[in-house]
Amino acid sequence: MASRAEIVTVNACGLVQGIALVTFPAASTIFTARTSYDLSSSQYGVLFAPQMSTAIAASLLGAGLLWPGLTQRASEKTILVAGLLADLASMVLLIASWLVVHQHEAAFALLLMATACLGAGFGLTVPSLNTLAAAFRPATADKSVLVLNALLGLGTALAPVFVAAFTGLGFWIGLPVLAACLLAGLIGVSLRLPLDPGPTQHPAQHPAQHPAQHPAGGRFPAGFWTFAAFAVLYGFCETMNGNWSQLDVTSLGVRSATAALALTGFWAAVTAGRVLLAAIQRWLPSRAAYHGLPFLLAAAFVMIAALPKHAPAAAVAAFSLAGLGCSALLPLTISFGQRKLAGSEAMVAGGVIAFYQAGYGLAAFGVGPLISAGVRLPTVFAASAAVAAVMGGLSLAVAHGQPSPAAVHPRPTHPRPWARPAVRPGETAA
Repeated sequence: MASRAEIVTVNACGLVQGIALVTFPAASTIFTARTSYDLSSSQYGVLFAPQMSTAIAASLLGAGLLWPGLTQRASEKTILVAGLLADLASMVLLIASWLVVHQHEAAFALLLMATACLGAGFGLTVPSLNTLAAAFRPATADKSVLVLNALLGLGTALAPVFVAAFTGLGFWIGLPVLAACLLAGLIGVSLRLPLDPGPTQHPAQHPAQHPAQHPAGGRFPAGFWTFAAFAVLYGFCETMNGNWSQLDVTSLGVRSATAALALTGFWAAVTAGRVLLAAIQRWLPSRAAYHGLPFLLAAAFVMIAALPKHAPAAAVAAFSLAGLGCSALLPLTISFGQRKLAGSEAMVAGGVIAFYQAGYGLAAFGVGPLISAGVRLPTVFAASAAVAAVMGGLSLAVAHGQPSPAAVHPRPTHPRPWARPAVRPGETAA
């Protein structure tokens, strides 16, 4: 049985990972300010290309699609610590870029390296944290995974608040400094703890129930591509809010510190929405929510596109509504995919995250050139409403013929042999 220290450490890692993940979007107005990094809209968008690339690679690695031999040999603790080290390197590189902020090319190069490290950290850390959270409390695995992801979401909501607070003190770089200190402490604690998940009960993945269905050559199953398309659309919609909200709100004459509340509202609503939907599944089945949320998101995009100038309260409300629309879509997509493609759960989870990151990239660095070409952000948000509506239609194909998942967050998969599910009473080992 896991110690209290191990459980607290895993949850603390989730919180700090959330803070680190949103540090760069939370500082968007600083990166584009003439008196600071002076990045153009295109450069700000390109900033996230390395993050997308390394996050995709890490997700595919964790799914056993890249270098499966390494995936099978590495322990969960090793993967977690490697991810935390990548996060720490990202924060250190961000701090270094600030020290040479007026040397434009050098600062930009350091920022690109920082986001590359952050992508790798996210791709390695989050799956390991989910596995450990479920394994440490197998009797309440669904609750443990939900708590972990709620803390990760809390971290994403806190990052813009911290940036605004430190900016008010004249020291915005205080956020990456704080994150670096927290990450260094967590790495030290993690190295001292066993962090061994051991055999875990996961009936849905028991080999006696679902024989391996990994296609030859490590390719995705044919039925996977509907889920991949949904993940790309979702990644685009989430990132429009997560990466471009502050720049949109400040363009409407709202101060940067106040605009940060719009981003905080978005991430807080994403987290609160997942917790709320988990609590009311008895009255609102998750499948029904899955079909309705994209259209709620589309309505939020229309509201964002129509925001008036100098209306911070309306901006916070609109982006918060968008967060609620996003809330459970990604985890439920993984759940539906794992149920439909039973036996390929690890591949489905890693693949959905990888294609989600591809959608992230489309919005993160695809929108920048449009803005540089003269397209206004409200116009892009209006077009995003159509993307969300298409996602709503596609949700019918994703969930076709499937019952509502038992939990909002899917239980983690165990592609490594040492993490195979324990044999349940009355069953025999395969």
